[in-house]
Amino acid sequence: MEKQNAKTVLMIEPVAFGYNAETAVNNFFQQQADIHPTQIQQFALDEFNEMVKQLQTKGIEVIVVKDTLEPHTPDSIFPNNWVSFHEEGCMVIYPVFAMNRRMERCINIIQKINESGFQHSKSYDYSPFENKNQFLEGTGSMVLDRVNKITYAALSERTSNKMLLRFCGDFGYFPVVFNAFQTVGNRRLPIYHTNVMLCIADKYAVICIDSIDKIEEREKIINSILQSGKTIIDITEKQMSSFAGNMLQLQNKKGEKLLVMSASAFQSLENNQINNLRSFNELVIIPVPIIEKYGGGSVRCMMAEVF
Repeated sequence: MEKQNAKTVLMIEPVAFGYNAETAVNNFFQQQADIHPTQIQQFALDEFNEMVKQLQTKGIEVIVVKDTLEPHTPDSIFPNNWVSFHEEGCMVIYPVFAMNRRMERCINIIQKINESGFQHSKSYDYSPFENKNQFLEGTGSMVLDRVNKITYAALSERTSNKMLLRFCGDFGYFPVVFNAFQTVGNRRLPIYHTNVMLCIADKYAVICIDSIDKIEEREKIINSILQSGKTIIDITEKQMSSFAGNMLQLQNKKGEKLLVMSASAFQSLENNQINNLRSFNELVIIPVPIIEKYGGGSVRCMMAEVF
């Protein structure tokens, strides 16, 4: 049986992190740059290094690969969108929406993973489906209940139902598909990635139920989570906008469970939510405000689990 929590994560050290206009067309968490790009990169690097340090201090193995200046990949700090590594010895390469994100796929990164002890016996390369405009951005598009073999996915321009069903067929997962929205101005627009509104842990799920507008879809996902034996911790759309859904539960070398979240996510939570989360695991709180502001992603997006 698969384990829910990884003990090792891949993280990509940024060298030219910044606002990406190609992804901003459907990532409404991003904000345009209002300081010099070199400042953004330096602040992001400082946040990245502090996150690596905190994870290592807590007993998580972190495989760090430094990005390169060429080709220019401003979002390389979010590797979980183009690659995933699975306990069965499988590696998956995903089709991604933005042209400049496709250049993040790098053989050197795969080699570094292999050198760390992960030897993939089988690989799936879905990237050719980009030519058909069918996208599936890894564990951004999908939030996996690995133990119960359930894939939760909110459809968007970056999450194709066809690609989702292909993944589920290849890996024996049951798909729970729905639509999730956020308010942008006076419009309800699709949330670009499922993992900003949903976190599946071993015994609980953090979810923004308000983002699911259709009652029948709400009931479907709530029933699925409850039937899998998990407690639901509901967050508001305002909390989601502070990345309170973009969390990841890991397990350290001692077997202790840790929930990694950003400082902005933690500060948005109510005391009862914090106490509820702490009853399940220790909280690891990491400040990444620059990465969140200009990248439109948070700590969960920065980690690709390595099983």
